[in-house]
Parts: sequence; structure tokens; C-alpha cells
Amino acid sequence: MKRKALTKMTELKTLQKLNPMLDLRDINDPVFLRYAKVLNYDDFLSYADYLDQKTHMPEMNNQYIADDVRLHQEEHNEELLKHVFGNTPLQFGYVNGYNSSLNALEWHPSPEINIALTPLVLMLGHVDDVKDLTYEVKNIQAFYIPAHSVVMFYPTTLHFSPCKVSDAGFKCGVILPYGTNMAFTSKEEKMEKNDPLLFKTNKWLIAHHENKTVIELGAHAGLIGENLKIIYKG
Repeated sequence: MKRKALTKMTELKTLQKLNPMLDLRDINDPVFLRYAKVLNYDDFLSYADYLDQKTHMPEMNNQYIADDVRLHQEEHNEELLKHVFGNTPLQFGYVNGYNSSLNALEWHPSPEINIALTPLVLMLGHVDDVKDLTYEVKNIQAFYIPAHSVVMFYPTTLHFSPCKVSDAGFKCGVILPYGTNMAFTSKEEKMEKNDPLLFKTNKWLIAHHENKTVIELGAHAGLIGENLKIIYKG
């Protein structure tokens, strides 16, 4: 255990040195509690084993699966999930890939659980800092998530894709209320609801202007500042 803790601390210090422009902290830092809380990894061992043994890395970029029907057959801590999500039907998915950049920020009016099979970095924000359909990137708070960690975002937490900390990329499970991210919001619906940030079902999103892919899909470009990138080697 001491060796693992030392490895985590060494990797965090290396990332901090390589990314001086970011306030990069450990998930045990009290600041983390503004955005999320740490859950017990042992409650998600079947999920983690599935990620490890039955999901694959894409050739490039990220692969996001909102709901993998096979994951519904795995053993879950039902009481914990009922406590977190209030008996809401759930989807069990994952994101595997090689992302390094901020690119966008999203949020949901519900918690979200991330199961980090591998180490990764999360760049987080708070919905209170969204002003006039924009968000200042200078408010980003980054956290190093060690391998075999589980975190639960609050509904007020802005987040997006994990960032890799090695060439091997990352694997991360994602649990959300069923239907989240499954259907795009039409331009007509955005106008009708006067809500240009509503991007998909149960998903509000602000994109960086460099992220042409989501902008072409209808996302609002409102991140102000640099499209932050995690550097993990000199």
C-alpha cells in the first residue's frame, strides 16, 4: 500500500511540474469536495473487471458508450446506487480513449459516477461560474484521479472527458440516469425552450471554439480562454 501511495504521489508531482498553468490537486484535497466525493472502489469491482477484460481501446480519440447492456448483467451495489440516484433507472457505460484536452464542459441535473480503472485527470468547474452562456477557463480546477478510484460528481459540477496521463490512454466507467446523452436536442427545441446550452437528453454543454466536432453538432461555443491540455511527459 505504501508503494502504491508513493507511486500515486510521484505521478501527481510529475504532472504538476509539467502543467504549471493548472491548479492540479489530489482527490483527497478538501477542495475536491466542492465538486465531487470519493466512493469505495470495492463496491464497483465487477464493473471494473468488465472494463478491464471486456472493453477495448479505440484506435484513436475516445469511444463513449452511454449504455452497455452487458453491464446490466454485472453485480452492482444496488443499495448504494439507490442512495445516489434515488431509485432512478440507470445506464451503465464507459469512455475509453486518448483525450488530453478540455474541449468542452457539460453538466446534468443529477449525480454522475465515474469508475477510473486507470489513472487520469479530470478538469472540473462549477455551474455557478456559468455567466451569460459563457465560462471562464481560468476557473477550472484539475484533479489527478488514481487508478482504481471511484468518484461521484454533484449535479452542479461541470466536467467532460477524462484526460490521459500516459500513452496507454484511459478507461473509465460512467453511470448516469437512463437516457442521458442518448438523443441530440434539435435547434427548434433549443429555440422553443430558450436554452441554447441544452445539447442532448439530460445534458447541458458549453464547447471551446476549437472543438469543431461538437459545434457542428449544435453545441454553443462559450468557453473563454485556452483549450487546456494535460502534458504528461517532457
